[in-house]
Amino acid sequence: MPFREINSKVVEATVAPGQRMFSQRGAMLAYRGDVTFTPNTAGGQGGVMAMLGRRAAGEAAPLMTVEGEGTVLFGHGGHHVQVIRLAGDTLYVEADRLLAFDGSLEQGTMFMGAQGGVMGMVRGQVTGQGLFTTTLKGHGAVAVMAHGGVLELPVTPERPVHVDPQAYVAHHGDVRNRLSTALGWRDMVGRGSGEAFQLELSGSGAVYVQASEEKL
Repeated sequence: MPFREINSKVVEATVAPGQRMFSQRGAMLAYRGDVTFTPNTAGGQGGVMAMLGRRAAGEAAPLMTVEGEGTVLFGHGGHHVQVIRLAGDTLYVEADRLLAFDGSLEQGTMFMGAQGGVMGMVRGQVTGQGLFTTTLKGHGAVAVMAHGGVLELPVTPERPVHVDPQAYVAHHGDVRNRLSTALGWRDMVGRGSGEAFQLELSGSGAVYVQASEEKL
């Protein structure tokens, strides 16, 4: 179910019979054709566990199931919209950043402590993700929201990438990430997040960074 970028803040999705997609509630701007929007109380493909994960994370991201035949324009809050296309790998993204995505993608919820133990949980708080983050896996497209535009930075084994945790949007691929401190604990008082903490991503894949430290 491809997305067509109308401008930096609006995408158009094609809805076909027998297929479905999910969108954040309130994201529909306009549509053409015979399209229905149904509140999704099961938490998408992840079912009850995915929904519980989002609630435990403190993330309020109710979804709508979109079905039928036609086209839909999506946007929300004037935020920049970035389309990410997955080719079988896994996208890690904060649930509140999801604008819309293919229903064929497998949804999941990952405990931040599973990647880095206590520091993984600290990383979740610094980046604004909370204790859990959303995963989307498979072949399809995802439209995510950010402030001020998005840069896609390749991550390679030879060149890890360091980003400001509050500018972090999402990442995909075989990427390992850890939170490191650029200063001593005594020096961090009064420092901004990028000066005190850095998110280091290594491996093979890509990380998406917004051009602002402002949260959604």
